[in-house]
Amino acid sequence: MTRRSRDGEQLPPKTPASAATVCYLTKRFPRLSETFILDEILGLESEGVPVRLFAIAHPAERQFQKRVADVVSPVTYLRRGTGRAGAFSDNARFAFAHAALLLHHPLRWLAVVGHVILSRRHRSTLRHLLEAGPMAREMDRIGAKHIHAAFANGPATVAHFVSMLTGGTFSFAAHAKDLYLSSPDILTVKASAAEFVLVCSHGAANELQRIIDSHQSPDSKGRCPKIIYAPHGVNTDRFQPAGIALSDEASRPRPLRILAVGRLVPKKGYSTLLEALRLLRDQGEAFECRIVGGGDLRDCLVAQMAALELSSNVSFLGSLTQDQIIEEYHQADIFVQASVITPNGDRDGIPNSVLEAMACGLAVVASSVAGIPEVIDHKITGLLVPPANPAALARAIGELAADPEVRAKLSSAARRYVTAHLAKQTCIVPIANMLCPNHYGYISPPDPARLATSGSHA
Repeated sequence: MTRRSRDGEQLPPKTPASAATVCYLTKRFPRLSETFILDEILGLESEGVPVRLFAIAHPAERQFQKRVADVVSPVTYLRRGTGRAGAFSDNARFAFAHAALLLHHPLRWLAVVGHVILSRRHRSTLRHLLEAGPMAREMDRIGAKHIHAAFANGPATVAHFVSMLTGGTFSFAAHAKDLYLSSPDILTVKASAAEFVLVCSHGAANELQRIIDSHQSPDSKGRCPKIIYAPHGVNTDRFQPAGIALSDEASRPRPLRILAVGRLVPKKGYSTLLEALRLLRDQGEAFECRIVGGGDLRDCLVAQMAALELSSNVSFLGSLTQDQIIEEYHQADIFVQASVITPNGDRDGIPNSVLEAMACGLAVVASSVAGIPEVIDHKITGLLVPPANPAALARAIGELAADPEVRAKLSSAARRYVTAHLAKQTCIVPIANMLCPNHYGYISPPDPARLATSGSHA
């Protein structure tokens, strides 16, 4: 019987586990804000890759994307309990799994413990080693040989331990916080041991290579990991322009509609955005700004909004589903990404919301941070401003507010760019090929050395 998604798209048949199975490990699944993880899993399954999904823990969120129901693989959680009783139960499972691994693969198990004692003296190491036990046992049971971690921090550490315990291989992806805030020495160990590392921007590739060159240990000298540029992409069929003509827009006078989408965390630069909006208001610009996302900074930002007397101009909408966010894109005139580099070094990679806005045909104003300039070519596919500069951000928004024709030109170019270069339907194929070469037939990845010099708008 043919399986179909909620949108009517044909889905792949359920595939039995085998050596070709890719064990895909993320931190928490399903998370409302991590749509790129959901898209990647669905994309791999649509390409016929037999995926077995694992997550370190459940996110315990009330909302989730409805397309989660389209995922073929069941989810195996490494940590299942909550509270003290749950922790006791989990630790008992971990102890049983490691006892079984010691019994059946004593040399491997002792080698992993020796590795931890000699070179992995970080606080989280023991926790991740314990979590690796049940996953290693399950991989042995189903006969899977490769594990891919969706993030470079905890999931990649677990994946590395699982590969050592099972004798299999592992790979991982590096994005933003998991790259810039990870311990450099441990990140170097994992990258050197991995079959390959996927990065979503050229900036991330260069940063990872810099970390490896600076922190390579003596026993890994000469072992250059494969750092492969593999952008997330965006579903250009799902994210499309609303189809409102410029003449229709001009005939309906209304305040400028500004949209920002992203978690309420420091690196998103919402404080800078609010300051820029105050400048716009003081200059007499009529606008409404809608901010989508939840996070720890909500109370602080709401207080800042009130102090700047912007309550009649700005709305915090909280976390929304992807369908709801698409509606917000369709109602907006301008998308703003005010990203900054935080004092601890955290920053964005290429925010998925920027790609979504571009695909929906929105004019984008964004900070020139990390990977953003790889997709926003100034005055071609959007406008770039210096980070943490409210005056520059206000000027750029004001420029677009004053000229609908410029907005239309930028939005059309943005849509063309992502359709040509970053369509999810195209981006997923090389990722599937890397994760399941026996299924696809191996194609050599690009030379990592070329990543530093390759242009993003070629």
